[in-house]
Amino acid sequence: MNTQFFSVSDPRDPALRTVGEILRRGGLAAIPTETVYGLAANALDDCAVRGIFRAKGRPADNPLIVHISDYSQWAPLVREIPAQAKQLADAFWPGPLTVILPKSDRVSSVVSGGLSTVAVRMPSHPVARAIIDTAGVPLAAPSANTSGKPSPTTAQHVKDDMDGKIDCIVDAGPCSVGVESTVLSLAGNKPRLLRPGGITPAMLERVLGSIDIDDAVFHQLAAGKTAASPGMKYKHYAPKAQVTILKGSLQQFCEYVDAHKTPDTLALCFAGEEALLPVPAIAFGNEADGKSQAANIFAALRDVDSRGAGQVFARFPQMDGVGLAVFNRLVRAAAFHIVEL
Repeated sequence: MNTQFFSVSDPRDPALRTVGEILRRGGLAAIPTETVYGLAANALDDCAVRGIFRAKGRPADNPLIVHISDYSQWAPLVREIPAQAKQLADAFWPGPLTVILPKSDRVSSVVSGGLSTVAVRMPSHPVARAIIDTAGVPLAAPSANTSGKPSPTTAQHVKDDMDGKIDCIVDAGPCSVGVESTVLSLAGNKPRLLRPGGITPAMLERVLGSIDIDDAVFHQLAAGKTAASPGMKYKHYAPKAQVTILKGSLQQFCEYVDAHKTPDTLALCFAGEEALLPVPAIAFGNEADGKSQAANIFAALRDVDSRGAGQVFARFPQMDGVGLAVFNRLVRAAAFHIVEL
């Protein structure tokens, strides 16, 4: 397949009409969002959606998120929109929040991964919303990467994984948030956070009051348990190298790395620490700034592969605010391998 490339900075760019036509006829388009680049297809066309799974090598029981550009597109996808959902939409849409509700018959089991629910969000990226508008249909769009690899935050990342596999890639520059959307389920008795992101638990609680945080945010999903959200069940975001997270002070980190280093060891550290480490290092943000870490973590994990590392030791991020999302991605990239120093 010959993948077309479009460089777009203006949501009024005429090239987006071509992208919309590709999506309407059942094609696949990698599109920018504020979180990561998404691999989009017509969410109401099962054949097109299956193309997403094929291009990514994604397991069929891993549900997809449906992207909309207007509130009016939400109601046909779900059985009802309860008051809590409206409150969340008013507070955070457009933006990096995905809301899970019982699905309508219009959403097929291909999109929902066999679940009775559907995950929906309205991205804030103006180009993403313009593409949804020009396509004229809601778009199913997981991250535009090979399944299991670090998510793409630039069009070049998408090209590295998807060139020749999809119809087109829309380049609108790097993603501002850098990690996938927060996923909150309203399908149970109490709001439950299934995947942390740029909308933090504290932000959600200011709107809804108390919420539950699913154990799978911190730990591997229990055997036999169904994944209710993308990013819960499988190893994700991982480079080829074995990643180990080290929890402790910078001095303890340096001593452990020095004692366990091999010729192909690399460190993932905080900005300003690179020169202090006994092995080559990649910084993924400032120590006390979860937003900067989120914006850089996936690029750093991809850089690990470009440098040919076989073993990676990573600093432990703070688990508050957006830092919780960074921890969630990093611990999955490490297959939950954490060493307490």
